[in-house]
Amino acid sequence: MARSVSTQPTEVELQILGVLWDRGPCNVRQVHEGLVDLKETQYPTTVKMLLVMLEKGLVKRDETAKPIVYRAAMTREKAQKRMLGELLERVYEGSAKTLMMHAMTAKKASPEEIAEIRQFLAELENPS
Repeated sequence: MARSVSTQPTEVELQILGVLWDRGPCNVRQVHEGLVDLKETQYPTTVKMLLVMLEKGLVKRDETAKPIVYRAAMTREKAQKRMLGELLERVYEGSAKTLMMHAMTAKKASPEEIAEIRQFLAELENPS
C-alpha cells in the first residue's frame, strides 16, 4: 500500500516558508538567496522544493508574473496553529494540559515568558 504524502512541512520546507513569510512573495532566485543565508543549498534543489511544496499546498505561485513568483499559502500563525493542532491530536491525545506541561519542562521558560503566559491564562479565565 502506498504511503500518503504528508501535508506537514519538512524542516527545509519550513525554512522556505520562513523566507516567504519574512520577505513576502519571491521568485525562485530570491527564495534561494534567503535559503543560502540559512544553509548551503543548490539552486536546482530550491526549484524542486518549491514544486513539491506547490503540490502539497504549502505555497502558491503567480504564473502571470515574470519570473514566476511564489508566496506562502497560509500565514505563519495559521501554519503554527495547524501544526500544533495536529501534534496535539497525534501525540498528546488532544490534551492541551499535557502538551503545556511538557512544553514548560522541555525548555526552561524565562521569567518574562512565564509572566506573559500567566497574563494569557488570566485573560482566558476572565475575558473582558
